[in-house]
Amino acid sequence: MRKLVKPLNNKRRPIDTKCCRRNYCKAMFVADLPENIAFYQQQAASGTFDPLPYDRLMIYYRKQKEYKKELQLINRALKLFGDRLKQQAGQVLKAAKSRTAIKRLSAQLSKSAGLTDKKGNLTFLPEPLSRWTKRKKTVEQKIKKIK
Repeated sequence: MRKLVKPLNNKRRPIDTKCCRRNYCKAMFVADLPENIAFYQQQAASGTFDPLPYDRLMIYYRKQKEYKKELQLINRALKLFGDRLKQQAGQVLKAAKSRTAIKRLSAQLSKSAGLTDKKGNLTFLPEPLSRWTKRKKTVEQKIKKIK
């Protein structure tokens, strides 16, 4: 079990870059304070794979009507999580002895289950990615309306 390091100056920022859910929950109780926003920005800039800081920052930018910042954050999060998804799929194939057979078999299974189309593109995206792609389209429409 990892020890929690007390933040300096009674602020809710952890010293290390990897943070527990407990610190996120503490930061969520006090709504949209500048320390909390800075905390979420720090976590998003460090490239954490937890979707919570990205979601909270998107909500904050939406309330402040800063759509360009929200769009930049969505693009960064989609790229980060998409790369992570590809990396996890590649790790499965690296451990296998006969990669081509496993790759061909997994492609056939995913086609028969309806997870990919005929070209091999995913039809199903994991949870934060699908929600963020929908939000990206909405933000782009709002930016067009403003201009």
